[in-house]
Amino acid sequence: MIKTPYYLIDKTKLLSNMEKIAYVREHSGAKALLALKCFATWSVFDLMQQYMDGTTSSSLFELKLGRQKFAGETHAYSVAWADDEVEEMLDNCDKIIFNSIGQLERFAEQSEGKVRGLRVNPQVSSSDYLLADPARPFSRLGEWDPEKIEKVIEKISGFMFHNNCENGDFGLFDKMLTHIEERFGHLLHKVEWVSLGGGIHFTGEDYAVDAFCARLKQFAETYGVQVYLEPGEAAITNSASLEVTVLDTLYNGKHLAVVDSSIEAHLLDLLIYRLNAKMAPNDGAHTYMVCGKSCLAGDIFGEYQFDKPLQIGDRLSFVDTAGYTMVKKNWFNGLKMPSIAVKQLDGSVEVVREFGFEDYVSSLS
Repeated sequence: MIKTPYYLIDKTKLLSNMEKIAYVREHSGAKALLALKCFATWSVFDLMQQYMDGTTSSSLFELKLGRQKFAGETHAYSVAWADDEVEEMLDNCDKIIFNSIGQLERFAEQSEGKVRGLRVNPQVSSSDYLLADPARPFSRLGEWDPEKIEKVIEKISGFMFHNNCENGDFGLFDKMLTHIEERFGHLLHKVEWVSLGGGIHFTGEDYAVDAFCARLKQFAETYGVQVYLEPGEAAITNSASLEVTVLDTLYNGKHLAVVDSSIEAHLLDLLIYRLNAKMAPNDGAHTYMVCGKSCLAGDIFGEYQFDKPLQIGDRLSFVDTAGYTMVKKNWFNGLKMPSIAVKQLDGSVEVVREFGFEDYVSSLS
């Protein structure tokens, strides 16, 4: 048995998402780029790059990872590029998307000859969290004024709109895309490509995939553009788990179980948004609050149901842990970093990365 904690990526489950992405690409004409901000575990890129068109990034390091590890196009985006990053960024990208007109003009001479785009904020989004809302009041994410954008339209050939967040509702997607057309349609006719970003959960169950494909195709034909999608969570949803072991049990008004992992260190995104981790199975007459082993009092995965009392040494599995987990893991409390394992298509399991004390030491100085 593999020593816990470890993330287990199941390629068979990952393949299911890839096949849905391939279906959308075929029936809509859109291209799909993996959003590395969500998932950057390159050990499974060999499978993913067969079904996707490349990667999109949020930083220089993500950009270089995409260039080196993933076949296809490499798109460069950052909220703000630093002077000492631009040359290396330009050497590693196929397209660069500037976040602001200020950055576009500042680096116009250096980026001359490159395919350039601009992020646009349509001032509508599907986010339920202000923290993650790209259209929040006073947002720094993209330009919103069509008149200002039109003045620099000759310097770019494309736009990036990223205003969907965990949006599994095609009707809402359609409504917001219509809003984009109404505000920026006259400018869309002047560019060659448009990225509609990520956050569209078109690989989820019961999503109106065919209607989605038809809408994307209609949009592309209306404006004469190549559409790009940037799936992150949609590419890897339900494809991985975090495997842990019970280290202790106690009772303090509720039955508690402490495991050899930490939501603070290993599933940080859930703590930020105050969400419980998902566990499977989660059924039975015995309720336990499962807690992490860090010193943070609120290091709690959630409450779950079990068919029998938990014992020290029992293994538990938190599911749907691919997105915004491995990219956010940290060394809080010096806790052991989960290994990364891959379940191959033939059912064999391979540990592809382990982390030790030297990795902890090298992360500090």
